[in-house]
Amino acid sequence: MSQAVSINFDSLLAASVNDMPCKYGMEHAILYALGAGFGRDGADIRERDYCYEGKSLRTVPAMAGALLNNDFLADCGWDAARVFVADQKLELYRPLPARAELVADRRVVAVLDHGRALGVSIMIESEVRMATDGTVLFTLGSTLMAGGDGGFGGPEGSGPLPHKLPERDADLACELQSFQDQPLIFRLSGDRSPLYVDDAVARSLGFRTTPLQEQCVAGMACRAILQTICEYDYTLISGFDLRFVAAVYPGEVLVTEMWQDRNIVSFRCVVRDRNKVVIDNGKCTLAV
Repeated sequence: MSQAVSINFDSLLAASVNDMPCKYGMEHAILYALGAGFGRDGADIRERDYCYEGKSLRTVPAMAGALLNNDFLADCGWDAARVFVADQKLELYRPLPARAELVADRRVVAVLDHGRALGVSIMIESEVRMATDGTVLFTLGSTLMAGGDGGFGGPEGSGPLPHKLPERDADLACELQSFQDQPLIFRLSGDRSPLYVDDAVARSLGFRTTPLQEQCVAGMACRAILQTICEYDYTLISGFDLRFVAAVYPGEVLVTEMWQDRNIVSFRCVVRDRNKVVIDNGKCTLAV
């Protein structure tokens, strides 16, 4: 007997929210940096500026991707335990401040049905502004993959084409060690799913054990570019796009391969010991 499809396509496609409040303080910015591995064993002393407010706290640009929750989609009927971030396109109009009160306009722009086995991709556009004066801080395009909710007869498709990586060998590479406690720290940045802390839940969803959060891996990739190309100057990053294609497990070494062409840094991330691509089609735009 086939399982009934629970997702409500019409409700999902019409979902939107205006002036959704969102705020964060220095503690949130520091927790995000710590969760992405800043300041760990052997780290460059310049990483301390991302973990300590003593002088002028620096913020990790990729944190923008983790500031917004998806509560406005809570009633769409999906299986929340099987919802993952598939990709994101981030455009920063100014560096993230150390603390901010924000408002966001968010809307679903497309829902694609990939069948029962693959699920549904949900494309969301978000504009995030400073609550004080309405200045746009960043825009975020994100695609969520809802596994197990496909096959409801919705439109098919593949979405926009991803950024193409250069065909030459990478110009630069950076290895970063992940840690066993990293998912426990990073969940304090907002993603409280049991997937990242409960082995039984992780195995029931097809993982060998609890993985790192997608946004945690994005933070590690951003850290690699800050370290290797930007000399830890967070104001140099004005865009950060990527696709999440496979899981990273705590303790694995993440290798970020980079190609620099003027102000565009193309990148992908590979788990060293498995030679497995986990982030692909990355595009980091440097401010000019």
